[in-house]
Amino acid sequence: MTLAPETTTLTVQLRPAGPDSTSDDWFAVCDLSVLTPGRGVAALLPDGRQVALFLDRAGRMYAIDNRDPFSGAAVLSRGLTGSHRGRPFVASPLLKQRFDLASGECLDDESVRVTTYEVRAR
Repeated sequence: MTLAPETTTLTVQLRPAGPDSTSDDWFAVCDLSVLTPGRGVAALLPDGRQVALFLDRAGRMYAIDNRDPFSGAAVLSRGLTGSHRGRPFVASPLLKQRFDLASGECLDDESVRVTTYEVRAR
């Protein structure tokens, strides 16, 4: 028996979080099939910035700015993921600061944040 390949493709869409966002601000960044639980993927935004996308093992998606504010390098998509006190985070591969994937807050320095994005698959 031959099984037909999956024909439904879901696209990951983003929009900046916050009060300035409108329902029409969503834009497509990649296919959902590109995301692997526990690993990050970088995507280029229309304005030239980069976003780091993550999928956890429970199927929740997160999107944060890919630029590490401590080093200035676009590397957060290559960081290690984990959780601290129930908060999912990615640790920068360079200087190891941890960033909350839901809020963008640096868990090691409360005065530092990265931009977060709303994310959905459609």
